[in-house]
Amino acid sequence: MKYRSLIVPRRGGPEVFEIIENDLRPPSHEEARIKILAAPVSLPDVQARYGHTPFPPKTPFVPGYAIIGTVDAVGKHVDEFVLGDRVAALVAYGGYSEYIFLRQKRLIRVPPGIDPADAATLMLNYVLAYQTMHRSAKVKTGDKILIIGASGGIGTAYLQLGKLANLTMYGIASKIKHGILTEYGATPIDYRTQNFVDVIHKLEPSGLHVVFDGMGGDYIEQGVSVLQNGGIFVEYGNPLTFSRMTRLFLQMIRINLQPNGIRVKLYGNSSRLNMEPFREDWATLFKWLAEGKIKPIIHKKFPILEAAQANMLLESGGVIGNVVLLTPELL
Repeated sequence: MKYRSLIVPRRGGPEVFEIIENDLRPPSHEEARIKILAAPVSLPDVQARYGHTPFPPKTPFVPGYAIIGTVDAVGKHVDEFVLGDRVAALVAYGGYSEYIFLRQKRLIRVPPGIDPADAATLMLNYVLAYQTMHRSAKVKTGDKILIIGASGGIGTAYLQLGKLANLTMYGIASKIKHGILTEYGATPIDYRTQNFVDVIHKLEPSGLHVVFDGMGGDYIEQGVSVLQNGGIFVEYGNPLTFSRMTRLFLQMIRINLQPNGIRVKLYGNSSRLNMEPFREDWATLFKWLAEGKIKPIIHKKFPILEAAQANMLLESGGVIGNVVLLTPELL
């Protein structure tokens, strides 16, 4: 029996994707075999394909940063999961596939009754937004925040979580996307026609508590300039190259040594060395999803094997919310 995956055989745009067939082998003693139900299409997938990351994966590789699936078979040493269990995992690579093989320690349970497409968005975009807000910045009710890039999958997660936390929100997005910001109570700023520093200085002369930036450090100086003393700038974006990563670290050190108490905090791969906070935060997010406190915005769903078209859409810049790949029977 065979299953199919999408590989990136060389650097390039969505046109480089190729569909390959693999043997559907039994899982090893330590593995569970997972039939993938859903996988989010994320910016890290795109950046990895182009090689726009300080440590790009070697080609060929299967993109796909996270998965939701059903346990299809287990190895004899797997004792925490059984056939039919709904599970999720943050995998970094491998999600654009019909099946994946994972050790049980990498899996978390997905509560019953949750839509796989919604669940897929929690695994990366929502947990990133939640952790940067509540673990990095430790926001409090009434805090004033700026979201740089407020209309995509992560941006809309910030909007929903920020509204739940009773924050005063400002968000940067193109004018055509301002409706989603105002829906969640954020004040929109058009990056094409407005200088956000001038806007914030006018509306919040005493400064903001937190700025969240996913642009890899490009906005660090401007973002810091709108913070009040003791404010926090959280950078979660990929700096794209090793030299830009080095520059970001040096900027962080310089700013953090200033006497005004402003701090730059970086959120990235090192955060996942300890997975226990992730398990706790995913449990919270799944609970909120089940209770209707959050509802992921999904711009479009594609069959898993149409990941090239899904990536093309994400790269177009016209997406509000998330793009998700699904097994065909869920479409």
